[in-house]
Amino acid sequence: MRIRRLFWPIVGSTAIVFSIWVLYRDLRGLSLADFTDSLHAVPPHGWVLAAASTLLAYAALAAYDHLALSHLGHRISLWFITVTSFTAYALSHNIGASVFSGAVVRYRAYSSKGLSGSEVGVLVAFCSFTFTLGTVMLFGLVLIVEPEIIERFADFLPIEAAFSTGILLLTLVALYVMGSLVGFRAIDTRWLKLEYPRPSLALRQLVIAPIELIGAAGIIYFVLPVDGNPGYLVVLGIFLASFSAALLSHAPGGIGVLELVFIAALPELDPADVLAALAIFRLFYLLIPFVLGLVVIVVFERARLRHGSG
Repeated sequence: MRIRRLFWPIVGSTAIVFSIWVLYRDLRGLSLADFTDSLHAVPPHGWVLAAASTLLAYAALAAYDHLALSHLGHRISLWFITVTSFTAYALSHNIGASVFSGAVVRYRAYSSKGLSGSEVGVLVAFCSFTFTLGTVMLFGLVLIVEPEIIERFADFLPIEAAFSTGILLLTLVALYVMGSLVGFRAIDTRWLKLEYPRPSLALRQLVIAPIELIGAAGIIYFVLPVDGNPGYLVVLGIFLASFSAALLSHAPGGIGVLELVFIAALPELDPADVLAALAIFRLFYLLIPFVLGLVVIVVFERARLRHGSG
């Protein structure tokens, strides 16, 4: 049991150490002045568009929770859902082990609205699957429209492999929708009851699922320099790969992992410019929401104590 408890923290720490070591080796010639010059070079409209992209991303994350609650048949105010979702993701993105850390926040909030522990578990699973659905769908589209992107990660693979993989990924998405239309039987266990969402909900997932990732990638795209910028679809594809790697590593905030993948996949850009864009991404997508999320938790817990609830 002790080994299982320590497994993911060890994996996350190893990923951080390895990523930072590789980054140090590749960026030894980069000075602090280069980095600050790149930050100052970002135009005002880039900051504004990055902030708007952040709002879009977190609005889509709130929609994840709203879809999950509709699936469970619960009606909760949109404001409460938005604040809960924002807080859960703000903390989980920074702490790491996002499924578990986000589940704690959601359980504390949604149990006060009458949801059981198993229902919160289904909600967390539904949101995680919605995110995965969006990632798979966008990956498929990027690989079909921009198959050359595969050379940024593995130049030994043929472009045809990227196109075929994109078709396969979109086929998996189509099979999921077909399963919803057919209405497969629910998986009922002692702890959870997992069932396909209604076709209308599945179709709404297809619309909402990619929006969060499109917004998050937009934060980085809008603050990269115009010269040498490979275009939004390429930045989106790199973001999908780096963000997925960061989540799998369980490194808090994906520290080191995002930077490693982006710098390796954008050789045409000055590393200082890439690091500056990722610093702005961390500010808007991670740090500011994290501080606001902590404030929300303090206010919520004080209100619970004042009303004498546990």
